[in-house]
Amino acid sequence: EELVGELIRACRDFFSVTVFPALQAPIGVGSAFEGWSPHGDDAVYHLLVPLKAPYGHAFSLEESIAGEKPARNFCIRVQLKCSCVREELVENMPCFLHHPEAEMRRHPSSHLLGFLCSDSYLDAHKTLKWFQNFVRAAWGVLPKTHPYRMKMLPSTGSCKLQLTDRLGRAFFIEIFFGLQQDDSDIFLCSCSKEATLTTSTTWSGSCAVAEVKFFQHIARQVPLDSYHLQCLHVCTQNLSGKGFSASVLKAAVMHLLTSTPLAGWCRRESVLRLKDILQYLKRCLEEKRLNHFFTGNDNVPREISLPFSYRMAEPLNLFQHLLQDKAAQARALCELEESYNKLLRL
Repeated sequence: EELVGELIRACRDFFSVTVFPALQAPIGVGSAFEGWSPHGDDAVYHLLVPLKAPYGHAFSLEESIAGEKPARNFCIRVQLKCSCVREELVENMPCFLHHPEAEMRRHPSSHLLGFLCSDSYLDAHKTLKWFQNFVRAAWGVLPKTHPYRMKMLPSTGSCKLQLTDRLGRAFFIEIFFGLQQDDSDIFLCSCSKEATLTTSTTWSGSCAVAEVKFFQHIARQVPLDSYHLQCLHVCTQNLSGKGFSASVLKAAVMHLLTSTPLAGWCRRESVLRLKDILQYLKRCLEEKRLNHFFTGNDNVPREISLPFSYRMAEPLNLFQHLLQDKAAQARALCELEESYNKLLRL
């Protein structure tokens, strides 16, 4: 977070006299920052960088899929707004809406619509390309980057970095951008595991920040020797890729953490909790229904801010695909039964 934070501050300072999206402090998200990474030392550190509209511009959201409940895919329209009354506060920056065209031509590099947009919509690929170019130029110049050799990995939805320290140890950072939705903990992201479209102007809702806040909330409630993260780690190591994604397993554990006494997640009862997780998953598979944790769920802690549409939505079924795929259901049940039998032998 400190290293990426330094990159963000340098980027913000470097482009302070031009108009590019205003980058905010990075937020660590994903399993590595939640404390249970299934990959151990090979963890990928995901960091979300919130965006705000720059000087003289405004962002407005337009749903890209009609009828989604809640809407999870948006296009971000970039509009010019009057900044005449603020003109004296920003040196050499015109009001893009009202300034004469001749003056606008003197500031082509600072016109967001003409640089990072496609048809007036913020383009995720162009925005990431701009940031990737900055990272390449800045790497090695900033103090916190000195200890690491950097290799940028191919990606259109995020900025993926492989860093190698002086001892030859490598680790990975993935930086992606997000626009906060309705002052909530849901962000519309350039790279989202929940994305359903891949067009460069589609930004998809991500619950990554809400998930981090959830585990922070639980950490304040559970016993000091709680094994809930270790249980999630064990389940993910044994079941991920066998019909169960990491996000599905996380959703199951989150449901159980809000529907069972937290005192029971202590170390001496960890095997019982593992059995509970597997039995819960079995019931969900048999019913072909596992609800998304943040949509239509009254058990979401109130300190997690969700858009009104998420709280009022019908529950979203993460096992919807099983309704039409009996073979996949049978394979998942078989893998689950095998894992349960291994647990019984412990």
